[in-house]
Amino acid sequence: MKPYAIPSFCLVVVLSTAANLAIAARPAVGTLEVVAELDINPGNVSVTPEGRIFATVHQFRRGPVQLIEILDRTTYQPWPSADWNGVFGSGPNVFNSLLGIQVDGQNRLWVIDNGLGEPEQTPKLMAFDVDSGSVVFRYDFPSNTGPKGSFLQDIAVDEDHGFVYIADVGGAHEPAIVVVDIGKNTSRRFSGHPSLSPENVDLEVEDKVITIADAEGQQKPARIGINPITISADKEMLFYGAMNGTNWYRVPARLFREGADDASIAAAVMKAGPKPVSDGASTDAEGNHYFTNVGRNAIDVLKPGGTLHHLVQDDRVIWPDALSFGPESWLYIAVNQLNRAPAFNDGREMGGPPFMIMRVWTGTRGIPGR
Repeated sequence: MKPYAIPSFCLVVVLSTAANLAIAARPAVGTLEVVAELDINPGNVSVTPEGRIFATVHQFRRGPVQLIEILDRTTYQPWPSADWNGVFGSGPNVFNSLLGIQVDGQNRLWVIDNGLGEPEQTPKLMAFDVDSGSVVFRYDFPSNTGPKGSFLQDIAVDEDHGFVYIADVGGAHEPAIVVVDIGKNTSRRFSGHPSLSPENVDLEVEDKVITIADAEGQQKPARIGINPITISADKEMLFYGAMNGTNWYRVPARLFREGADDASIAAAVMKAGPKPVSDGASTDAEGNHYFTNVGRNAIDVLKPGGTLHHLVQDDRVIWPDALSFGPESWLYIAVNQLNRAPAFNDGREMGGPPFMIMRVWTGTRGIPGR
């Protein structure tokens, strides 16, 4: 008896049906989900290709730990160990004030510790092996590139060429891009360019203009410089913008890699498109840029053609701080109600748990960890 052969037209129908079911199973672009509800305040977030979720704890609401791995919707653990999450300033091998975090393509988790607090600590950049939690890189900043009073925070990692780019909003100094050469164990500071400074645009969240105290203690509308920073999928273009700003800039990363002088770098800076007032950003493998639209409880996307629009807008997204792609097309969001923190409310706490990690489906090719 001959084996039964499926007619070709039936096979086409079966394959077509399977493909349609697979497409139907994907979330719609803009689908928003809650991943974790936390009793501590996430700062930045990064997700591995396997879906492990790591988050720093924002220094504006200090918790008992500074770096955590999310285990499920309501559970987390200190990472890589309890010792690293020791008391602020208690020794050289503890986290003090973490913000920027990123998992790279070599299975390393990078974190920037700006050291801000009382008394202020030396800022440091560290990398840990994701599987073992062991330290694989450490750089303690000298005073010329991580000066006292600086505010090193968001990071963009180029593991292919061995460089890390850090946004320093400035604090007591000019805003700057701080660049660490991993192989040479050196750093440099690029400052003074108008693209790094804030624009005269308010940060308004929940119908309130965010203010900070000036040198005389008077409350003034916040004007915060470079904050979101990303790098292209091929690691050739660095993107950045001021938090209080509506312009997204680009500069060739090779200029930093080749040690170009500040004047050459400044001459190469160009506008890449518009952006909202934003605290974090991510760039996918297709050249789309995603921003936390802090004032509109939204995540925005800038398409390669130059159009900017909401990917998702939701009242629960109260101060989306940072973004990171995870597996597939999921873009993870640290939502931390920072506008309700004591730092922006004359020392009064106006918010509270749950602080959230959320995710939105983009429908594009994301780069996990970034």
